[in-house]
Amino acid sequence: MGGGSWTSRETQTSYRSYAKTVSEARNVDQVFRKTQMSSVLDPKNAVLRESCDGEDNPDSTPIIIGLDVTGSMGRIAMHVAQVGLNDIMTSIFDRKPVNSPHLMFMGIGDAEYDDAPLQVSQFEADFRIVEQLSNLYVERGGGGNQTESYDLPWYFAGTRTKHDAFEKRGKKGYIFTMGDELPPTTLRASAINRVFGTDEQHDVPTVESLKMAEEKYHVFHIIIEQGSYAIRRPNEVRSAWEQLMHNRALFVDNYNYLSQVIVSAIQVSEGADPEQVISSWEDQSIQQTVRRAIGA
Repeated sequence: MGGGSWTSRETQTSYRSYAKTVSEARNVDQVFRKTQMSSVLDPKNAVLRESCDGEDNPDSTPIIIGLDVTGSMGRIAMHVAQVGLNDIMTSIFDRKPVNSPHLMFMGIGDAEYDDAPLQVSQFEADFRIVEQLSNLYVERGGGGNQTESYDLPWYFAGTRTKHDAFEKRGKKGYIFTMGDELPPTTLRASAINRVFGTDEQHDVPTVESLKMAEEKYHVFHIIIEQGSYAIRRPNEVRSAWEQLMHNRALFVDNYNYLSQVIVSAIQVSEGADPEQVISSWEDQSIQQTVRRAIGA
């Protein structure tokens, strides 16, 4: 997948209609109306997700954005789902930190407790990503195990995606997961089988899921410090994510600026000077949040 162009007149007209719907909505349920996981986002139906070069996108780069949609994120998950994902999408297409971005959105829950612990869109280069995003089920679940299944997107990316950036050019794509709890330690075989409809016999340590994803992607995790769990146990959360992800654990103190953090992290990974990237944002509060996140 990945055809079409974000700059086409048809895409811009469709997007303006969607943006108007989002801006006029009084709550997230008026934008995301699903009460269960849509079949189009069910990973059981996603044998392989592909990001392919095309006539409109000859130099494609896949970018996966995974949102924690559990209850611990509270109002933050609602805000990000209703406004933040839209901001991320438009910032990536407008600012173009990479050529021909192909976006995939994921919903992340808890594989031990939730009905829909992972939801995955196709890779898209135009308004069709919005149409898929509207199918997102905001479950508001999770459990009492102090973590969510942030390793499910890594496992999926490592085992069920293929992209021309890597196959043709040896270039990695990008994965950004986000949440406020601790990283998991193990992806149980029973959870893999339930989510993907497979017959896996062995548990997969989180570090192995991460390594699989890192073969084809630059993998980042965004810790939203305003989340309820991160507020209660900030030192524990920071220590655990830094140990696992090192400088690709991005600590964000204002979730309103997620799009700026994501775009900035990609630009720096692509070779841009961090100070120039930070100063390119006019608002000083955005600069402060980006600087804190990318460690410049």
